[in-house]
Amino acid sequence: MRTILFLLRKEFLQISRNKPILVMITVLPIVQLLILVNAANFEINNINYAILDNDKSQTSRELIQKLEANNYFTLVANVSNEKEARHLLENRKVDMVLQIPSKFESDLQRVHKAGLFLGINAIDGSAAGLISFYANSVIVDFNKQIVVEQGRLPFNPKLPIRVETRYWFNPELVYSAFMTPGLLVVLVTMVGMFLSSMNIVREIEIGTIEQLNVTPITKVQFIIAKLTPFWIIGMFILAFGLTVGKLMFDFPVVGNLAVLFAFAGVYLIAVLGMGLFVSTITNTQQQAMLISWFFLVIFILMSGLFTAVDSMPEWAQQLTKFNPVTYFVELIRMVLLKGSDFKHVTRHFAVISVMAVVINIFAVFNYKKRI
Repeated sequence: MRTILFLLRKEFLQISRNKPILVMITVLPIVQLLILVNAANFEINNINYAILDNDKSQTSRELIQKLEANNYFTLVANVSNEKEARHLLENRKVDMVLQIPSKFESDLQRVHKAGLFLGINAIDGSAAGLISFYANSVIVDFNKQIVVEQGRLPFNPKLPIRVETRYWFNPELVYSAFMTPGLLVVLVTMVGMFLSSMNIVREIEIGTIEQLNVTPITKVQFIIAKLTPFWIIGMFILAFGLTVGKLMFDFPVVGNLAVLFAFAGVYLIAVLGMGLFVSTITNTQQQAMLISWFFLVIFILMSGLFTAVDSMPEWAQQLTKFNPVTYFVELIRMVLLKGSDFKHVTRHFAVISVMAVVINIFAVFNYKKRI
């Protein structure tokens, strides 16, 4: 134990003298959190659109006014033909074109049916889906309005089927409340894996590894002393990020933080073990960073942070079962937003504990004291 304490003192001294690491620990988490939460936002708040009104009736004008009254839509132009509308879409001047056919009002009055045409820029498929959803919501509301006004279906508050919508866990649909917890996981993972993967390699580059290898310290003592400082740093970044996120974005903290930090402690052991393994198969810090980044990109993109795991292909869903980031992203949202207790996340603890043990055993056996 005394040997480990001396080694820990050495590691903390080295970290305190390494300015890039200090910047990575203190400044980068704040900058990344503030930028990424606002940048990684899939909400669409400003949809530029054009109108091609071939009917020019009272009903078509009411529909246009309905769109203009919606905060999501911004009218950019009234076009007179399809060529102008297509030109605006091709040059990305507008995201959507609403074409109202001639006889729109008369068809509604005569046969109680009428069609509309929505042209949407679908280069970004998810954005196109949201635009279509917002536009159709406005049109459906307008449809109900004119039906009631024209008396074809009198309003009846006691209709046999009524739908009442209630949003659970994020009542105001604040996107930052969904993204901030997940981005905290990314920050903790990146710092933990990058620092641990470069640490032993740095000893090789500056030549101090040879001095350590001729000492009587064991592999286990050496590795514990190497990983413990970064475990503490990772826990500090999580606490620091939660504080900054709460102050800046005011996301809800419903659950027990003790459950979150207990899981983070086990999770960091697994991540640091991966970093340790990377350091045993590389000889330079550049190699360690490249390999760590290769794995991190896959872990993050397949974690459910940006795309729901249930929306992935079946083979990808099976792969996510071996991705530690998936479990932390899911757990932090469950604890902070849903208020989940330990009994709700026992599977997450069990899986990540097995991962931590297996990864670290493999990394320790792969590390050899050699000159």
